[in-house]
Amino acid sequence: MIRCISPIDGSVYAERPTLSTDDATAAVARAQAAQAAWAARPLAERIALVQEGVAAVGQMNDAIVPELAHQMGRPIRYGGEFGGFHERASYMAQIAEDALADIVVEDSADFRRVIKRVPHGVVLVVAPWNYPYMTAINTVAPALIAGNSVMLKHASQTPLVGERMAQAFHDAGVPEDVFINVFLDHQTTSDLIAARSFGFVNFTGSVAGGQAIAAAAAGSFTGVGLELGGKDPGYVCDDADLDAAADTLIDGAMFNSGQCCCGIERIYVAERHFDAFVQKAVGIVQNYKLGNPLYPETTLGPMAHKRFADEVRAQIAEATAQGAKAHIATFAEDDGGAYLSPQILTHVTHDMRVMRDESFGPVVGIMPVKDDAEAVRLMNDSNFGLTASVWTQDVTRAEAIADQIDTGTVFMNRADYLDPGLCWTGCKDTGRGGGLSVIGYHNLTRPKSYHLKKA
Repeated sequence: MIRCISPIDGSVYAERPTLSTDDATAAVARAQAAQAAWAARPLAERIALVQEGVAAVGQMNDAIVPELAHQMGRPIRYGGEFGGFHERASYMAQIAEDALADIVVEDSADFRRVIKRVPHGVVLVVAPWNYPYMTAINTVAPALIAGNSVMLKHASQTPLVGERMAQAFHDAGVPEDVFINVFLDHQTTSDLIAARSFGFVNFTGSVAGGQAIAAAAAGSFTGVGLELGGKDPGYVCDDADLDAAADTLIDGAMFNSGQCCCGIERIYVAERHFDAFVQKAVGIVQNYKLGNPLYPETTLGPMAHKRFADEVRAQIAEATAQGAKAHIATFAEDDGGAYLSPQILTHVTHDMRVMRDESFGPVVGIMPVKDDAEAVRLMNDSNFGLTASVWTQDVTRAEAIADQIDTGTVFMNRADYLDPGLCWTGCKDTGRGGGLSVIGYHNLTRPKSYHLKKA
C-alpha cells in the first residue's frame, strides 16, 4: 500500500494499493502495444494533444494547490507549480520539430542517406515529491511528443499527482494506454526494469534510489537518466550586488522548506562582504512565518515528512557541537516534528556534514573566502554537482569561474531555476544524462540510420 502521511498533522491523507507483479506486467504490455500507433500519428498531432493535456492540468490548479499543501507541505500562497509546468512543456513543444528533424546526409539520384530520431518505446518516469508536477513534466511532455508511451510512477508522498496528470492528458485525448499512471513498490519497479520492460528510465530522487535503478538496469542495456542529490553552492564575489545576492541565495536555500533539487545549501562570500551578507541573510530569515501551509500568511511550511526534518536537525546539532554558530532562534511553531525552524550557520567547515551531505531542508552554511581560487576549491569539494550560483558584475569573470566548477549548470546573478532551453544535467553523485532542451529529445529517442541505394 502506498500511503501519504500529511506533514500538516501526521494524518493519512491518501493511500493507494500497489500493483501486483502480474498487473504491472500487464500495464507494461498495454503501453507497449499502444506505442506504435501513437508514434505513427503526425508530430503536430502529438504536440497538440500534449499541450491540451498541460492546459487541462492548469484547469485543475485550484484543487491541486491545497492538495500539494496536504501532501508535501508547500504553502498555498505560492500557487502551485503550473507556471513552470507550462513553461517547460511549452518550450519542448516549440522546439520539437527541429529537435526531432531528420539529418539528411545525402538525397541524390543514387542514394538517400539519413539519420532519424526514433522513440525508445515505453519510457518509465519515476518522479519525486518535492516539485512533483514540474519534475514529471520534464520527461513526460517530450517523451510523449517524441512518440513514446509513458508509465509514470510517482513518489509515495505525492500519490495524487500522477492521477491528476493522467486524467488531464486522457481528457485531452491522449490514449489511456499511451500514458499510464502506476503505483509500484520498489521491488516490482526493479524487476520490471531488469526484465527490459522499458526502452528508457528517467529517475529523479535520492542517490540511493538512483543506485537501485542503475543496479536494476545493469546488463539490460536500458537507457537510464538520473538526477540525484545536490549540495549546490553560491559564491558572492567582491563586486557583487549584496542585496540581490542575499535575497536570491537565501530564498534559494529556504523556499519550499529547502526541499529543492537545485536549492542553495552552502554559500561562500568574499571576506570584505562576509559580515554584511550574514546580517542581511539573518534579517531575511527572521521575517519568515512558519506554519500550516493552508494558511495564506504562512511563508514556510512543514517539511514533507518528520524523518526529513530529523535529518536536518541532526546536521545542525552536529555542526554546532563542532563549533558552528547558529544565528536563528527556534521559532515558536517548531514542534520538533515536520515543522522545522530555518537556520543560518557560520563558523562552518567542510569537516561538518551540514557542508558535505545533502540537507534538503531550510539550513545553509556560510563561509568567508579570500579569492576566486579558494571559492572554486571549496565549491568543487563536494560529491555532488548539479548547479552553482556566482554573483559578480563581470560576465567574463563569471564564465572563467564557471569553467572551473564541476557542475551541471552555472548561474550568474540568479539561482534555483530550471531553464528549459538549456540541458538540465549533473555530474558526480548528482547523476548522469540530461533533460529538457534539444538534448532532452536526444535522450528520449535513439538515432536510426537509413542507407538507401536507389540504383
